[in-house]
Amino acid sequence: MFSKLKKKIEAFLNNEDLKQKIYMVVYDTDTHWGRMFDVLLLSFIVVSVMVVILESLSFFPPSFRLFLTVLEWMFTVFFTIEYLLRLYCAPKISGYVLSFWGIVDLLSTLPTYLSFFFPAAHGLLTIRIFRLLRVFRVFKLFSYWREGEILLDTLKASSKKITVFFLFVLLMATCVGTVMYMVEGGMEGSSFYDIPSSIYWAIVTMTTVGYGDITPVTSVGRFLSAVVMLLGYTVLAVPTGIVSAQMIAESNKKKKKAIPCPHCHKPGNDDDAEFCKYCGKRLDEDGESPAEEEPIITMDGEIK
Repeated sequence: MFSKLKKKIEAFLNNEDLKQKIYMVVYDTDTHWGRMFDVLLLSFIVVSVMVVILESLSFFPPSFRLFLTVLEWMFTVFFTIEYLLRLYCAPKISGYVLSFWGIVDLLSTLPTYLSFFFPAAHGLLTIRIFRLLRVFRVFKLFSYWREGEILLDTLKASSKKITVFFLFVLLMATCVGTVMYMVEGGMEGSSFYDIPSSIYWAIVTMTTVGYGDITPVTSVGRFLSAVVMLLGYTVLAVPTGIVSAQMIAESNKKKKKAIPCPHCHKPGNDDDAEFCKYCGKRLDEDGESPAEEEPIITMDGEIK
C-alpha cells in the first residue's frame, strides 16, 4: 500500500506535462489563463489587506469580526496553495524561494499560522500589499519598473555616502546631547535627566520633529537649541542632494546603455548620437556609414 502511494507521489512530482501547464498559468502572464490568474490574485491581495485593516477596528460586532476571520483564513489557504504550486512548477526551487517574490509570498502566508502562537503576528499580514508590485509585470508596465530599477541602483550606489553621513549625524547628535546634559542637567525643572535622554532630544530637535516632551530651561540651553534647529535644516538637505546627484548619473548611464548599434551591436552610444562611436555607421537601421572623402592628389604626386 505504501509502495503504491510512494509511486503515485513520485509520478506526481515528476510529471513534467502537469508542471508545464501549471507554470503557464502561475508564472506566465502572456497567456489568457495566466493573465486571468494574476488579475484574480491581485484582487484577492487587495481584499485580504482590507480585511486585516478592518479586523483591527474594535467597534464592529462579534458576528462581523467572525466573518472577517473566516475570509482571512480563506485567503490564507488560497495563498498557501498558490505558494506550493509555484514551488512545484518552478524550474529551480531555490531560485524562487530565495528571490524577492518568493520571500514576499512566504511572508504573506506565515503570519496567519504564527498567530496561533504569537497573536500580535497577525498584523504582519499587511506585508501582502508588497505583492501588488506584480501589477507592473501583469499589465506590462515595464517603463515604470525600469524607473524603479534606476531608483534602486541609485540607493545602492549612494549607500556608502549615506552611511558615512548617518554616522556623522549620529556622532554630532551624541556630542550635542552630551553638551546639553552638561548645561541643563541638575537644573530645577529640567528634563535632561541623563545623557541618553539628552541624545534623544538632540535627534528629535535636529530632525525638526520637536515633540516638546523635553525642553531646555536655561538661556544657554535655548541658544543651543536654536543652533541645533538651524543645523537640522542643513543636515536634512545633504542626503537629498547625494541621492539626487546619483539618480541623475544613473539615469544618464541607463540612457547610454539603452542605445546599442544595429550594426556592431555594441551598447554605450549617447542618446543623441547619429553615428556609432565604435564602427562609425549610422545608428539608424536604414542609414549608411558617412561617406569617405576621396583622396586629393597634388601636382607633386602627394596624397592629401
